[in-house]
Amino acid sequence: MNIFKDIEAEILAASHIVITSHKSADGDSVGSSLGLLHFIEKLGKKAVVCHPDAAPDYMYWLDTSSIVLMSDEPDKVTACFKEADLIFCLDYNGTDRIGPDMQVLLESATCKKIMIDHHLNPQSFPDIMVSEPTVASTSELIVELIEQSGHSDLLDEKIGTPLYLGILTDTGSFRFPAVSPRTHEILAKLLAAGVKHHTVHELLNDSNTASRLRLQGYAMSEKLEIVEAYQVAIVSLNKEELAKYKYVKGDTDGLANQALSIKGMVAAIVFTERDGKIKISFRSKGKENPVNVLAADHFDGGGHANAAGGMSELSVIDTLNKIKNLIPQYFSLVDTK
Repeated sequence: MNIFKDIEAEILAASHIVITSHKSADGDSVGSSLGLLHFIEKLGKKAVVCHPDAAPDYMYWLDTSSIVLMSDEPDKVTACFKEADLIFCLDYNGTDRIGPDMQVLLESATCKKIMIDHHLNPQSFPDIMVSEPTVASTSELIVELIEQSGHSDLLDEKIGTPLYLGILTDTGSFRFPAVSPRTHEILAKLLAAGVKHHTVHELLNDSNTASRLRLQGYAMSEKLEIVEAYQVAIVSLNKEELAKYKYVKGDTDGLANQALSIKGMVAAIVFTERDGKIKISFRSKGKENPVNVLAADHFDGGGHANAAGGMSELSVIDTLNKIKNLIPQYFSLVDTK
């Protein structure tokens, strides 16, 4: 049985396809959505991508004009869901991950739903589920769909470029433990299909604004704390600090990885005060330091073992104190002598 052939059959049978992904867009959610969209178009079918909110500014070099945002055009998104006879659920494992407004639309839709995802503990709402937590990114699974449905010949630069971006960003530039030999085989196929990997890296990484660099510099020089006994780095930024440095969405992306890059660190936690809540990013190294459990147990979050997210309703100071008190429960003492 080839589940990817089943998905191909559903695509070919559908007339109104909607592609969805999670709230707080990232490289993998955008990359997998656009890669799938362009593949569906190559099959001679039409689809629309509906996302809860916009991607960070540093991904605007991609052609995102085909993405309809719930935050900007709720009536159009609602119409797309009502018309849909097939809905793809990419890069998320539960209906609550797409925000409350789109969640209502998804749960009330009576058409077939297909999940393609790589997060742990998926909900059982889809009719067809491709859930592979050992795979490094959902974009990899879209390449598997293209290949294993018998359409390797359709893979080209337009399809492959967003998929390369998705793999690049969700693997931390191919550094995370989930990267496998198959990951590199897929990357090779994308390059062979015409993807200009050097251009993707340049467009992604060489897009800083002066205010973003100043904010990140301030965060690392003034707000970095290290819990030495456990080798955990913490960065906290309140709304006044973000405003001072003209914060825009995406400006704090990468801060957790920067903090984790400090010699000896086993984990890094970054939280920012935005939209009336504290949004938290967790990163760690090694199987012995999972952060998704901490995120799920105390911060209404989750994710991968070494990369997770969460939120807090407390103040910045109270959240900081809570995290410091929890560190001994989730990390081991480190001999720094």
